[in-house]
Amino acid sequence: MVVLLIFAFLSGLVTIAAPCIWPLLPIILSSSAQGGHRKPLGITVGIMSSFAIFTLTISYIVSIIPLDLDLLRMFAVGIIAFFGFTLLIPQLNQIVEGVVSRLSGRLGGLTHREGTGFTSGFITGLALGLVWTPCAGPILATIATLAATQAVNFQIVLVTTVYVIGVGIPLFLFALLGNRVFAKSKALSKYTGRIQQVFGVVMILTAALILTNQDKVIQARLLDTFPQYSKFLVNLESNDVVKAQLNKLKGKKGGQSTIIEGKPMNSVNDILPKLGKAPEFVGIEKWLNLPADGNASVSIAQLKGKVVLIDFWTYTCINCIRTLPFVTSWHEKYKDQGFVVIGVHTPEFEFEKKTENVQNAIKQFGIKYPVAQDNDFSTWNAYSNHYWPAKYLIDVDGNVRYTHFGEGDYDITEENIRKLLAEAGKKVTEEKSQLEETTPKDVKTRETYLGSLRAEPNSYLQLSDDWKTMPEYAESKAGSTIDLQFHANKVFLVITSESYGSFEVNLDGKVVPVTLSGKDVKNGVVELDTARLYELIDLKGDSAQHQLRLRFKSPGIRAFAFTFG
Repeated sequence: MVVLLIFAFLSGLVTIAAPCIWPLLPIILSSSAQGGHRKPLGITVGIMSSFAIFTLTISYIVSIIPLDLDLLRMFAVGIIAFFGFTLLIPQLNQIVEGVVSRLSGRLGGLTHREGTGFTSGFITGLALGLVWTPCAGPILATIATLAATQAVNFQIVLVTTVYVIGVGIPLFLFALLGNRVFAKSKALSKYTGRIQQVFGVVMILTAALILTNQDKVIQARLLDTFPQYSKFLVNLESNDVVKAQLNKLKGKKGGQSTIIEGKPMNSVNDILPKLGKAPEFVGIEKWLNLPADGNASVSIAQLKGKVVLIDFWTYTCINCIRTLPFVTSWHEKYKDQGFVVIGVHTPEFEFEKKTENVQNAIKQFGIKYPVAQDNDFSTWNAYSNHYWPAKYLIDVDGNVRYTHFGEGDYDITEENIRKLLAEAGKKVTEEKSQLEETTPKDVKTRETYLGSLRAEPNSYLQLSDDWKTMPEYAESKAGSTIDLQFHANKVFLVITSESYGSFEVNLDGKVVPVTLSGKDVKNGVVELDTARLYELIDLKGDSAQHQLRLRFKSPGIRAFAFTFG
């Protein structure tokens, strides 16, 4: 844990060199250059506090209060713009100073003392912390993922605290330098009023950039210009010791699994090892597709005497979708031999928690076995699972005997199903499945998220300036575009929309021809029908590099992630 804390601190410390923070540096300088000597400290503490608290608690807050995160963001932008106007308009500045002075007196010196500038700096810092999205490396990505699944514990809080302390030190020194330069410089003292107004304009312009998402555009272009930073950050945090600590951190959330952790068992042995007792299904919001036996749920205890395959999946995951034909065929083939499949649907995105959407997916993919809605990741955490898809094969005594993560090795998985059935005294005479494996072999573009929470710096994706970026998704306006350079055979996009709508698909500067269109594209246009994964491009096995442009005719379309096949 100590090693992880050291690297979390170093990761935060080097953030000052990150292109993701550069658009905010002018506003930090503008805010701290004028005001009391404690204003730099107030700004720094404000940024650290709001970023840490917002990152760790927003998932909990949204689950309790129907909070519109965009309104919160606009409120923060309004605060930044307001303080810009206080610098631009001397009379307004005097009013604010009077209010802060009276507040300081009533709080009995809580803000240290009148005229220090701590309070106004702290408020500005709080607003900046709400709108700042740092360049995420593995450590911050782990924090965000665990926070999003409401799996925050003391260790996560500690790592986050150490990270923001690392961020805060160079920010404080930067703000302090600006404050001291303008406070001590005699040459600048006679221009104090004008300088203050210039800084006010800088703050207002920066607020306008944040409001229109232009700050994200600037960040993306800076990352394209300085790609070395992203590589440096990933290399810094991706050593084996840090990876092991992050995996341990993930594995401890929601209780320690009894399953022996390690590499997945991807081979057929004469005797499959016992990897530990299978954890019980916990925290299931709803059971779907239950058999007509009167039971309202399924438990591991009830399944004793059966060979059980637990399949963790989510319905927009292309890797999961490619495994479903094999899983459903195994269910049909061996269900009369004492074999049971239980699907555990653990959502990657918020809209996947909706029961109606999962029911539609069950029907679409021809799933006949029970499916548990694990919306709070409770069963996922009980198994210390980290993957979509993931398979856990359990024997008649409730022991996990085999695991497989991701796609492929279907013949091995089926052979192990047959082995455990034979071990239980069943005579298996059916031939093994002859389904064709569709796992892609020549995909060079990896899964790409559009929401700020999981987006990573890259040079192959470009959104037009009018997208509204939220933690999980980017939301279109009429005429919004996405440009994507990819190397794959198929391209998919996870999309939702309150009022459906449509968008155009162009490939290499032209309307995508019918011969290269995905199954959801008709005459170069996708008409949305539900929240799901849409197939946009199908090069019929000719995986190659191409340029994709999507032009959205309708506003309010939410794009979550590109996946490739």
